Amino acid sequence: MNSTVIGRYRWRICALLFFATTINYIDRQVIGILKPVLEKEFNWTESQYGEIVMVFSACYAFGLLIFGRFVDKVGTKVGYSVSIVIWSIAAMAHALAKSTFGFGAARAVLGLGEAGNFPVAIKSVAEWFPKKERAFATGIFNSGANIGAVLAPAVVPWLANAYGWQEAFIWTGVVGFIWLIFWIVMYEIPARHKKITKAEYEYIHSDQVDDSGTKKKVPWLKLFGIRQTWAFVFGKLLTDPIWWFFLFWLPSYFSTTFKLDMKNLGLPLIIVYTATTVGSIGGGYLSSWFIKRGMPVFKARKTAMFIFAICVLPIMTARYTDSMWVAVALISLAAAAHQAWSANIFTTASDMFPRFALSSVVGIGGMAGSLGGMLFPIVVGALLDHYKALGNINAGYNILFLICGVMYLLAWIMMHIFAPKMEQVEIAEA
Repeated sequence: MNSTVIGRYRWRICALLFFATTINYIDRQVIGILKPVLEKEFNWTESQYGEIVMVFSACYAFGLLIFGRFVDKVGTKVGYSVSIVIWSIAAMAHALAKSTFGFGAARAVLGLGEAGNFPVAIKSVAEWFPKKERAFATGIFNSGANIGAVLAPAVVPWLANAYGWQEAFIWTGVVGFIWLIFWIVMYEIPARHKKITKAEYEYIHSDQVDDSGTKKKVPWLKLFGIRQTWAFVFGKLLTDPIWWFFLFWLPSYFSTTFKLDMKNLGLPLIIVYTATTVGSIGGGYLSSWFIKRGMPVFKARKTAMFIFAICVLPIMTARYTDSMWVAVALISLAAAAHQAWSANIFTTASDMFPRFALSSVVGIGGMAGSLGGMLFPIVVGALLDHYKALGNINAGYNILFLICGVMYLLAWIMMHIFAPKMEQVEIAEA
């Protein structure tokens, strides 16, 4: 059926999700870009910086669990509004911090608020897209994380140098409130939206059961007893910490390893995060392409994710190069593969679970990933401090790149063990 006949309003929704995710990651990335400045401002060691990242990760993990349940209860429109208000206020609050404790407190609230982004976005995609388009739509909105990571090194150093580091936090918070206006005006679920055509509504529900009006209460304990939940949990637990490492330590890696100052730091980071945009959209497109060619949904997702896991392996060879641009290429491939993986693992949740339980499952899996992200910075900080004391911090990064390389294959194996065919879950009402 021709897309102009069907209607395209669902892609406007996808654009809203994309911009929200972009803002989410700009707010999150500011601390990594300003790390050299903030270290001098607050006299942080690598371990102290790791502890601040850990605080954010812990609150993000807790927030995912809460927001997942909250969004299933109140719906996507209210859920996203609450989330972005909290994280935008918290982003601006960083500018008021006068101590490490105050900065950590603002970081904690930011983690709580930002946790709402992915549970709402994944549920919105499930509400607005048929299964055959979900991975592609997820890849598009998820690429906002990469665009945010590209924009941050381009804009944040300029703001910090021109007006002070506080302005970088203030303006990223303001942008969130601007987005909120568009969300309130444009968003509603398909069943209640006045601008969606009947043809598009029928297309959205062409390969799924319409449970948009279903109101079921599913206890968390019941979800933990389902094998598919654990497939999603392990997929996130083992791979999310790697992305957080890329996000919070790459600026420091390039700065210390290749002696770059803030003015010269932007280009390598822009290249890396531009590559991740290609990975996110291309990764979502690949599994959707497999499905359109007749491959079963579960096989398409798993085949694509195996390919992406293999693409991360070359990062282990970064230790053998003294060329910054070779390191940029290897890290770009790994980071792009992560985002391709991410676009598909989120979609596996919407493949396996009904929409009335989807945000809760995404919250549980996201919490697991954030717990990994909370613990990994402790390891990273201790490892880098140890080798910095020995005068060879690069040895610490080499070990970390080895860990990054193997995690995706391990995650793929665990997902295969718990959900070999990713069967759809049937959940009876409690």
